[in-house]
Amino acid sequence: MLRHALRLSVVVAAASVITSASFAQLAPQRTWPELKEAVQQRADRNAYPMTGMKADDVREILGNIESLDRDEWAKAWTAMGARYAKRGDELAASDKKAAHEAYMMAFRYDAFGAWPTPNAPGKKAAYARSTDDFKKAAATSDPAIEAVTFPYDGKTVHAYLALPKGARPAPVALAIGGLDSYKEYWCERAEHFLKNGIGVLCLDMPGTGESPVKIDVGAEKMYSAAIDYLLTRKDVDGKRLAVIGASWGGYWGAILGFTEKDRIRGTVVWGGPVHSYFQRDWQSKALGTREYLFDLFAARASVYGVTSLDDFFAYGPRMSLETRGFIGKPSARMLLINGVGDTQVPIEDLYVLQRTGSPKESWVNPQGGHIGRGPGWPDGRILTDVALPWLVNLMKGEGE
Repeated sequence: MLRHALRLSVVVAAASVITSASFAQLAPQRTWPELKEAVQQRADRNAYPMTGMKADDVREILGNIESLDRDEWAKAWTAMGARYAKRGDELAASDKKAAHEAYMMAFRYDAFGAWPTPNAPGKKAAYARSTDDFKKAAATSDPAIEAVTFPYDGKTVHAYLALPKGARPAPVALAIGGLDSYKEYWCERAEHFLKNGIGVLCLDMPGTGESPVKIDVGAEKMYSAAIDYLLTRKDVDGKRLAVIGASWGGYWGAILGFTEKDRIRGTVVWGGPVHSYFQRDWQSKALGTREYLFDLFAARASVYGVTSLDDFFAYGPRMSLETRGFIGKPSARMLLINGVGDTQVPIEDLYVLQRTGSPKESWVNPQGGHIGRGPGWPDGRILTDVALPWLVNLMKGEGE
């Protein structure tokens, strides 16, 4: 109780020296009992960001946490991750499939120990463990998931490439991660692409994971370098490339729809920020959403490389697609996806793209929240029933 009281007093003291609007943004942070309940509820219904975890495992983990301390959080989740990683090591020589499943479970728990951003020593260690877990899972996957690198602006970009079995060269979708869903999260879902005959290149967005750059104007050129890399591979069909990005990843997908319209067939803009998201008025209320579990400001500020609210508010507007001059310009084909009730990215951002420039297609869930998820429409179903069928048709050349 003393720890909670001290934490609350710090928040109240900070609030007294900033505007009341700023206090409103920070005040809704869940208490530990509230967060514990919210996490377990999502695990019970297999909802993001708990997808693929076991409800009983999560209950055990949460039972070993007593506060909002970030290092305490990381320690509890990585303890469970270590259990599954050890199981994977024990099975690797005798049962490749079972080892793969164990490593994937280890990845999920270690990665969530670092969620939503590795902003404490324990969380940084948890993230490093999660990437090790995933590399082991990739090595035991079938078809193979290949860890690849390519250069960008004198730096090295790390990615994963999975190609379907069968005909070569294969079409490939660049899958761009979001604020808290890194490239490994996309490649965890590689099987859905592969069984539809599409390869996937899984990429971090700027400011997250192993990305060598922070978010800034022009950072999308890192993905142009990814296309350059794919064009060097004889097993990839350079004339059948597309992009899919969820949440913040959708922002980069939208930009590539303009900047790379001659090299990609199309792009899925899945709940991506466009214009209103970047304005102070939206962020002032969005930072307090309960749709996000915790540490939303910390995660959003980290991708810009800022720490204060004033710097955060000042940084965002220049990233607007309207400010950058893209709105209304010709583009590759786009599928726009989101939910009317999204409290993280305004639905108006979808409409800005929809009603300007080249014709676009949309899927909007009237009862949906962020990225369109809602009753009967979890992330996985939107991917398999909406986004992937569109990509398959795009790759086949239908509708051209």
